[in-house]
Amino acid sequence: MRNLFAFIYRFRAFLLFVMLEALCIFLIVRYNTYQGAAVFNSANTYVGRVLEFQSGVTDYFRLASVNNTLAQENAALRQELMRYTLAAQADSTRQLDTTYYVATDSARSYPFILHAGRVINNSIRRTNNYLTLAAGSQDGVKPGMGVLSTDGTVGRVKTVSRHYSTVTSLLHSQMLISAKIKKDNTFGTIKWTGGDYRTALLDYIPLHVKPAKGDTVVTSGYNAVFPEGIMVGTISQVEKEADRSFYTIRVKLSVDFSQLSYVYVVENPMRPEQDSLQLEAGIQPHE
Repeated sequence: MRNLFAFIYRFRAFLLFVMLEALCIFLIVRYNTYQGAAVFNSANTYVGRVLEFQSGVTDYFRLASVNNTLAQENAALRQELMRYTLAAQADSTRQLDTTYYVATDSARSYPFILHAGRVINNSIRRTNNYLTLAAGSQDGVKPGMGVLSTDGTVGRVKTVSRHYSTVTSLLHSQMLISAKIKKDNTFGTIKWTGGDYRTALLDYIPLHVKPAKGDTVVTSGYNAVFPEGIMVGTISQVEKEADRSFYTIRVKLSVDFSQLSYVYVVENPMRPEQDSLQLEAGIQPHE
């Protein structure tokens, strides 16, 4: 306290000057319209800039929450799109075509549910690649569920904890997906053989079929994991080998696995019944 009084006494002249200057400014602004308006406008400008900066900082730290909310809303909208597509298919025999989902009779009874999940880990350069999602059992995720992105098929859930889950990527040596050529419904199996993460093979397409470069490949719907008609990719190369009874077909995958940020886990409430029936009949379900 003594030091404070000593400081004030030592700089008493300067402090008195500052106080008088502040009083003069106050009186000028208070009792002069022009000066008051100028100070008011200037103050508003600087306060606005400070508030804008503060808002920008706050919004930046809220981006994760905002993105999660948007992902949940997108999942709900895509789920509604599936429902409307299936309902329309039930009332009409004509083929329905959208950029994301193409339904036919085999998918009509599947009320798929989508759960949004944020990708927090991802690999694309290994022989067996996996993803980790910030979505677990409390979000409705279970092992064996399919995983999609806005561009197409991604993989299949492998393990689940309360808050997280791991996904066997399509870029995995043991991952097989039942698919078909959209134009003629010829089905085969998608398998990634390593190397380029944008290219996979479509196996078991017989030689009497006429696949062409640019043909669309979608999920077949021959399982309870993926809905029918989900985009897989487009044919980029077709080869006929003399010693094989099937084409060697390369497919450019629709999903860019190096850019994944949010995905959708597909829940099929009808799956336990379908799997149980097939196992009882000794039928192994398609991947």
